[in-house]
Amino acid sequence: MRVLTESDIEDIALGAAVLGTGGGGDPYIGMLMARRAIQDYGPVELHTLEELEDDDLIVPTAMMGAPTVMIEKMPNGNDIINAFRTVGKFLGRPVKATMSIEAGGLNSVIPIYVAARERIPMIDCDGMGRAFPELQMVTHTLYDISSTPFAMSDERGNTVLMETVSNEWTETFARGVTVNMGAMSMIALYAASIKSLKEAAIPGTMSKAQTIGRTIRSARQNEEDPVNTVRESVGGFLIFKGKISDVERRTEAGFAKGDAFLDGIGDYQGQRLQLSFQNEHLVARVEGEFKVTVPDLIVLLDLDTGEPITTEAMRYGYRVALIAIPCDPKWRTKKGLELVGPRFFGYDVDYVPVEARYRS
Repeated sequence: MRVLTESDIEDIALGAAVLGTGGGGDPYIGMLMARRAIQDYGPVELHTLEELEDDDLIVPTAMMGAPTVMIEKMPNGNDIINAFRTVGKFLGRPVKATMSIEAGGLNSVIPIYVAARERIPMIDCDGMGRAFPELQMVTHTLYDISSTPFAMSDERGNTVLMETVSNEWTETFARGVTVNMGAMSMIALYAASIKSLKEAAIPGTMSKAQTIGRTIRSARQNEEDPVNTVRESVGGFLIFKGKISDVERRTEAGFAKGDAFLDGIGDYQGQRLQLSFQNEHLVARVEGEFKVTVPDLIVLLDLDTGEPITTEAMRYGYRVALIAIPCDPKWRTKKGLELVGPRFFGYDVDYVPVEARYRS
């Protein structure tokens, strides 16, 4: 167990923006919420899965919706607490801790806010090792852990509680409610015991995010190449360097969807990369050829600072590097690829691990 300080949260938020693969919501907003909660309610304990009892109940907390909406529509804090308490009340059992359901973006730090306000620990794990756009796209689904009881709340105080026959149906119903809540809602879901999480969750992801954030900060201070430093720290691969020449973005059915186009610079002069996203970056193609696809992580970094660039922050003229990070092995199973592979998102290509493409 260790205690998270305000400086720890800054590193976690920065590293989570890398693991967010462009999505997961702006971690800066979540960082401000978490820092204020720690100032008001005290520090948060971060526990490993081994430090709690097997039958302890854990309820993850998160934001659902289009990340672009959060630029203008801020959570008020009570919305996520309403959702969290609704699940605990329905189950009739004390909730021992919360956790991140996705290690990327805003949803890495929202649970810190909940833990501080509820004075409970946070668990050092998540259900993705990155960010994905749909609710069922978690390792919990691979191990038959139900997303329900599922609670969602908005800034007006509206709270919805649902039970469904599958995690896919939860996504279907919750997406429609989220649209009516203004394309953003705060949620609590995938209640599970520590025993189940020891099998299903991806451990150590909050610590990993913090290490990545610290690496970026250190590279800046020491005037090192931030992109290469990040790439080395995560075991990633450099895919492309270029300037953003166009971004086509739309909000559709509660998702931020679109494409960004990069004109190559340096060694990549004369080439053009197309980066397609649905909240998160899904595939990258150079001159129409697939170079990397989900479930591997596709990360866009500012070429000069190493700052991760989210889908809503991409702008014409940005000079960027695109790196790819191998995903957790759970996603490379047959069941994992059926859930989050490129064909699920409509791309007619088989998944090839990024290290196979770039070491062959």
